Formats: sequence, C-alpha cells, structure tokens
Amino acid sequence: MKFFIDTANLDEIREAHDLGVLDGVTTNPSLMAKEGITGDANIKAHYQAICKIVDDKVSAEVIATDYQGMIKEGKELAKLDDKIVVKIPMIRDGVKAIRYFHSEGIRTNCTLIFSSGQALLAAKAGATYVSPFIGRLDDISFDGLELISQIVHIYQNYGYTTEVLAASVRHTMHLIKCAELGADVVTCPLKVITGLLKHPLTDSGLAQFLADHAKAAGK
Repeated sequence: MKFFIDTANLDEIREAHDLGVLDGVTTNPSLMAKEGITGDANIKAHYQAICKIVDDKVSAEVIATDYQGMIKEGKELAKLDDKIVVKIPMIRDGVKAIRYFHSEGIRTNCTLIFSSGQALLAAKAGATYVSPFIGRLDDISFDGLELISQIVHIYQNYGYTTEVLAASVRHTMHLIKCAELGADVVTCPLKVITGLLKHPLTDSGLAQFLADHAKAAGK
C-alpha cells in the first residue's frame, strides 16, 4: 500500500518524507487556504515547493467545473512539474476531461467518489486514481469501507489499472481496514500515519528493556 499525506503544510510533508514511508501528496484549495496560500501564482509556486520535497505523485486540483476550463487548468498544472497528478471532480465534464488527459499521457486523480458506479465511470475514462471519501460517507451513516471493498472487487473483475486511493481517512483503523480490503493507496493526515507507530506494549517493553540494561550496567 502506498501512503500519501493529505496536506499543504510543507513541514508535515518533510516529516512524512523523512520518516521514509511517503509515496505522494494530495491537497486541495481548502488545505491551501488553511496554510494561508491564496492567489493563483502563490498556489502554483506552493505546488512546486511540494514537488521539491517528494519523489512523485503530487495531486493538484483544478477549480473549474466546465470541460474547457478543466483542460486549461489541468494543462497548466501538469506543466509545473512531472510529479503533478491532475485532480478532477467526479462530474460529467470531469469524466470527459479525464478521458482527454488519459489520451495525452497526463495522470489524473478523480476526486469526490461516493459510489462504485462513479468509480467504474472514472476507470473506464482512464483515471490513474479514484478517491472514494470514506470518512464523509461514514458521517452520513453509509459504510465507507464497504465502498472500498466494492470498488476493489469491480476493478479486479475487469482488470482495470486505475488505483483505489482511499481518501477522507480519519484514523488508524480506517487505514488498516483499507489495507485489508486491498486499497492501493491511502491519503490521510500525518497523525494517522504516525499513529501506526503507537502501541502500549511497545512503550512498556522498551521501558523494561532500558530498566534491565541500567540494572545490569549497575546504574
């Protein structure tokens, strides 16, 4: 499973990269605004700054919701760096744009996926990734993890190469369950990834080892 971090914070991206487990970054206008990044030129410069940190796969989202607008913005984003993956919303013109970018060899991430039918359309159009938002489904009493299972199963049935990128991941058990279900990628806040490090038995075991070492050393 690939680990992406869902943020626009450069310090968090560096920390995840230094941990040695980071495979990519996803971000969006809301996350940019959270970091105080506004204005087209500043946003593009920030994407380039992110690309300097990570090895590959930086999802950069278009703002337009019409076909021509998405094509124009997507091309501009793709020119920023070879690591850019153009993030496209799951709407009618978005599917058309994904097909266009696929024909041009530009990678895409189809975002705001909430059904297996939407994921099927995105795969047929040639999306590199689809992003099912499992946490948001859980918020409205739908089973987000069941959607991951459905999409993985459908893609396996027909040999689609589109990767399932589990998004809106809220906690470590979301991540573990996505791994069990066969999601190719998970994108989440840094705290979810670092949460995997924690276990009380690890802490108590290390404390005991250190205490035994100190005793043996006569300290």
